[in-house]
Amino acid sequence: MSVTKKTFLIWWIGGLLAFAAAIVLHNPLIIEAVPEGILDHQAAPDAAAVNTIHAAWKDAGVFEQARLAMFGDLVFIQIYAFGALLGGLYYARKSDFLVGSVGKLIVLAAVVFFLTDNAETISQLIQHSQDEGSDRLAMIASTCQGPKVVTFMTTFLGLIVALILERFRR
Repeated sequence: MSVTKKTFLIWWIGGLLAFAAAIVLHNPLIIEAVPEGILDHQAAPDAAAVNTIHAAWKDAGVFEQARLAMFGDLVFIQIYAFGALLGGLYYARKSDFLVGSVGKLIVLAAVVFFLTDNAETISQLIQHSQDEGSDRLAMIASTCQGPKVVTFMTTFLGLIVALILERFRR
């Protein structure tokens, strides 16, 4: 598969813009009882914690906003992961060993990010739509949170490093 720099940049930057939109959708979920908003929901270790968060969001009148924020996350995940994957593939085929290695790392991180963030967000959406926490789904979401963050940062910083290396190693 031949990927152009322009194509990967369009998708990757589009993913970053979708991330910004998702953050805006998440802001109303930050309330006194849930100080980290959606991050608290993602990290909730069990059904009881999820139910407590749902009750607080209902009391604050933002429970339906949470559903919109979660769907916003799903849109962001698909666009960003695809853009990061394309960027990784673009750099992985470079003949420069360092740039190619960074590209391969980005490909791996993009795939893991896609899988973990989708598992986390879908687990959250199921609990939200059933308006009931689930120990199993809460465990999936909270377990995926760490790897998701690490792989997001790996793709983000990796693509910046690859762009810089490409510029200065010509």
